[in-house]
Amino acid sequence: MKKLFWPQDDLSCLMSMAQAGDKLAYSSLLGQLLPILRAYVRRQFAGRSPNDFEDTVQDILLSLHSVRATYNPARPALPWVLGIAANRIADAKRHAARLYSRETLVDTLPDTHFAADVGETAHGYGDVEALHRAIATLPAGQMIAMQLVKLREMSLTEAAAASGMSTAALKSAVRRGVDALRNRLENAHG
Repeated sequence: MKKLFWPQDDLSCLMSMAQAGDKLAYSSLLGQLLPILRAYVRRQFAGRSPNDFEDTVQDILLSLHSVRATYNPARPALPWVLGIAANRIADAKRHAARLYSRETLVDTLPDTHFAADVGETAHGYGDVEALHRAIATLPAGQMIAMQLVKLREMSLTEAAAASGMSTAALKSAVRRGVDALRNRLENAHG
């Protein structure tokens, strides 16, 4: 197994200069750390996609950038960098474990084609006339809100201007109207 070897003094010196605002030293530091971090992360993510570990390398570099002021110049830089890297790797592994635990592998994907009769098969409502009759039985505010927002497909702002109602009142009327229609149509077809 090949060990990582990098002159500690070079990295520590570059890190100290980068903390002092030397952009060239910072660029050089990142250029020297990048292959070290890639090798370190690649070993931790053995058997995984290169995209997985490259995202983690970038996350480590972002973390280094945001916490570079906490580096103590009297101490070696590489252990400090690798400590941050170990934390980011642990975070990435936890994230991947949570993500993969919620996924389900399937042999075939479900058919998601558009069906013309979706409204009838999903809800049992296909009668547009019954819908219009049910809307006509709503209280005046709900009926106007449903006609403007749902049937004419106006935005709340447009419907408010057309009806003289506030957008909050329209939202409330539409919500109550939808609930009332759902109950009436389910009872009629249920």
